[in-house]
Amino acid sequence: MGMETLREVEVERLRALVDGDIEVAERLHADDFQLINPFGFTLTKEDYLGQLSQGVIDYTLWEPVSEVAVRYYGNSAVVRYRAALEILVMGQPMPSAQYWHTDAYELRNGQWQVVWSQATEIREMP
Repeated sequence: MGMETLREVEVERLRALVDGDIEVAERLHADDFQLINPFGFTLTKEDYLGQLSQGVIDYTLWEPVSEVAVRYYGNSAVVRYRAALEILVMGQPMPSAQYWHTDAYELRNGQWQVVWSQATEIREMP
């Protein structure tokens, strides 16, 4: 597996989340996936993709604005990058912001799947 491969998987995952493509998102998120969102809440795969499919969460933009850095550790890897996000939560737009994303992936049955994901909002210093 080359470096580009996992970067491509992460970009494919972001596209699926923005497009609401639950089939692709199901394949790229491990069954034991957990997200820690910027508010500090934990979401399971079922919670996260459920909210996405119901339109509770609607990403209108999720674009990396830095290099998608990858570190490989055998059959696991960590991805980290900054991204610009625009999101509607229950139809209400959240303020446009940038976030650091850190994602832990594992290679399972020949497919990279994200197992842990954490997002941190980047704020200007007061």
